[in-house]
Amino acid sequence: MTDPTTDTKTMTDSSTPAGPSGSHAPLTVPETPAREAVVTQAAPGISVTGLQAYYGSGHAIKDVSIEYAPNKVTAMIGPSGSGKSTVLRCINRMHEEIPGARAEGKVLLDDADIYGPSVDVVAVRRAIGMVFQKPNPFPTMSIFDNVAAGLKLNGVRGVDLKERVERSLRGASLWEEVKDRLNEPGIGLSGGQQQRLCIARTIAVEPQVILMDEPCSALDPIATLKIEELIDDLKQRFTIVIVTHNMQQAARVADTTAFFLAGELIEHAPTNDVFTNPSDSRTEEYVTGKFG
Repeated sequence: MTDPTTDTKTMTDSSTPAGPSGSHAPLTVPETPAREAVVTQAAPGISVTGLQAYYGSGHAIKDVSIEYAPNKVTAMIGPSGSGKSTVLRCINRMHEEIPGARAEGKVLLDDADIYGPSVDVVAVRRAIGMVFQKPNPFPTMSIFDNVAAGLKLNGVRGVDLKERVERSLRGASLWEEVKDRLNEPGIGLSGGQQQRLCIARTIAVEPQVILMDEPCSALDPIATLKIEELIDDLKQRFTIVIVTHNMQQAARVADTTAFFLAGELIEHAPTNDVFTNPSDSRTEEYVTGKFG
């Protein structure tokens, strides 16, 4: 699943808080090659087995097992409340931050179990980046500092910092639009630009996986198209999982599509099959607009 020529690095950070266990066991993930040196890099896939998620006594995710293929885009579709975003938050261990919430099961990033008893949760979230539904640039920071925030926490300074910020903005297809205004507030960008700024901030710390929770729901059609084009480019370097309510968007950007209903995974197949020849009648009813 990973590039055999790629070194590995141990994702730890002694300056960040430990996970729930209070210890700092390493999470080992593939080293990211220099972006300029590759067109496509082998990103790790994610394997979810027997995932159960709860909000207090409420059983939100019910025994979900799914494979997210490396260097592919997987769309998760389904009606509101079906568990899509909860699965996303379980993949990078944000779910447990909600009071009373908990998750059970196994989630492997390549061969590393991110729910291991002593894994550093901060390292997990650095390896598995998240882009949220509403663009959330840091309101008091400039465009440059928005992208650099995570880098500074990881000790990148000076010329390297400037180079990484530029590389990340180029990677998010935003550099040409902001290169002459890097010191202006990030919050002053348009909605679509803000979302690409958030994507730049995510890829700046060089994660292995990018999770996107309805990243275009607040954007106009032109901005949405730019994000979709960007997703197609980013999968050359990252494994991408996207939650969307837009059936057309899933058909445009996803290699495979997973349909969720009432906390269960109903079907996961190549996107064309899900939309033209679904194996479950409930999937057909949803994608044809009979409910949802």
